[in-house]
Amino acid sequence: MKIAAKFSFLILSAAWLPAQAPPPHGGGPGGFGPRFDTMSVGPGSKTPVLGAPYSAVQTSQMQQTLAGGNVISRQEQSKVYRDSQGRVRVERTRTGPAVSSGQPETVIAIFDPVAGYSYVLNPATMTAIKMPVQQHNGPPNGRGPHPRGHFGSDGAQVQTDSLGTQTVNGVSATGTRRTETIPAGAIGNQQPIQIVRETWISMDLKVPVMIKSSDPRFGDMVMQVTNITQAEPDGSLFQVPSGYTIKDRPAGPHAGGMRHGAGRN
Repeated sequence: MKIAAKFSFLILSAAWLPAQAPPPHGGGPGGFGPRFDTMSVGPGSKTPVLGAPYSAVQTSQMQQTLAGGNVISRQEQSKVYRDSQGRVRVERTRTGPAVSSGQPETVIAIFDPVAGYSYVLNPATMTAIKMPVQQHNGPPNGRGPHPRGHFGSDGAQVQTDSLGTQTVNGVSATGTRRTETIPAGAIGNQQPIQIVRETWISMDLKVPVMIKSSDPRFGDMVMQVTNITQAEPDGSLFQVPSGYTIKDRPAGPHAGGMRHGAGRN
């Protein structure tokens, strides 16, 4: 449940965070590369996106070729809903070897800035974890955008190029390609390493609708938002259903424990 909840809220971020530039390398395990389950998550202020409702299907795919020719492939799919008030719902169903029970498991995440809480719902147990929303209205880190060419961490040369505007998955989107070259010897590498990340952001929805990442250390990753419907979703999608037991988890770094809350009737 902890892993599923973490994934849901990472994907949830894609639907409500304002579109920002992609993060530098270092998001993966051990500080290297983009994580598979955070392909659609960009850094930015935690300000809800208002007045841009939609529903869609978000798919993330990863393929990594190992030495000897072996290939690791993974795919995750979620349904995403956002209303005009900035409330977001993400439904993720897991199947395959990752599910211990052998049966499909669904986890639902709800971000409700109106009420000031986020929830992770487990339909199998009819329980919901409730957490306070911490909103930040200022700039994410006080830094302005990087120039077209600059040096990143590890002395990496970073080049950012505009790809213009085109229709992506049925909506108008503006593209950016970020090429990062890690020089030889910077992280123990004998030769330079080039990482390319292409991001297409819908200015109407203020979310990425496609991200492609190629990193020789971790493989190729693609996130796409498809089946986009720009209409108001049903308001009941952003509420905890009746009959669920709600468990409160306080905000803050020491919020590991949970106390049992009252069930919703």
